Amino acid sequence: MKSLSHDRYCDEILAQTDALRAVLTGADLGVTVPSCPDWTLRELAVHVGGAHRWAGEIARTRATEEFPDDKVPGIEGPDSEDPAALDAWLAEGAAATVAALREAGPDAEVWTWVKEQRTAFWARRMTHETAVHRADAALAARAPYEVDAEVAADTIEEWLGIVALAQEEGDPEAAELRGGGRSLHLHATDVPGAEWLIELGDDRFTWRHAHEKATVALRGTLTDLMLVFNRRLKPADPRVEVLGDAALLDFWLDRSSFG
Repeated sequence: MKSLSHDRYCDEILAQTDALRAVLTGADLGVTVPSCPDWTLRELAVHVGGAHRWAGEIARTRATEEFPDDKVPGIEGPDSEDPAALDAWLAEGAAATVAALREAGPDAEVWTWVKEQRTAFWARRMTHETAVHRADAALAARAPYEVDAEVAADTIEEWLGIVALAQEEGDPEAAELRGGGRSLHLHATDVPGAEWLIELGDDRFTWRHAHEKATVALRGTLTDLMLVFNRRLKPADPRVEVLGDAALLDFWLDRSSFG
């Protein structure tokens, strides 16, 4: 599966933000977010909007070093506690960030925290930052959640890349995701071809698209696979099915819990 286009990522930042705003409308912004228990729903929204503004400033200024948070205009959130102010702040921030990303194009050289030093990284990262935190908001507000199949698949692909990078850079938890000839199979039941085989090798893990027997298999809709993989849905939830060594799936999720 290929990454989405730069324009599609930009469109998705706006679409995912609009969907997040819809969840927040009329919700109790003071409730604790179950999947991010250190945050209230309002604090979650401010985190997302602040991330948008930070990435937008990196793209706008073509920053070649990490951009200081205190130099990002409006990153702390709206001045007013009025939910309408928060809604407007989220919309304005996403629009400004997308404008900066579109103006820069995908190949402008900027600072990122990975090897890929291009604005394309930030368009993709902000798409999935927003999509996954929208799931957090939906959990807190007890609202339904679904995400486009291409976006859900790319969220899984991006997260695999992030965990692989953490392993390469010596993260102690990610370093344990190797050895034993064990494997995990993710199988979307609603999207043909949306399957991943993750193999734990002697030095590192690798992944590819394949329909093969594995040590453990996780089956469900593509949205639900993405939610389990990002630790927003428990593997024991009846919406998904775990076949084989469930402890290996727990092992993976426990050691990819950063971020």
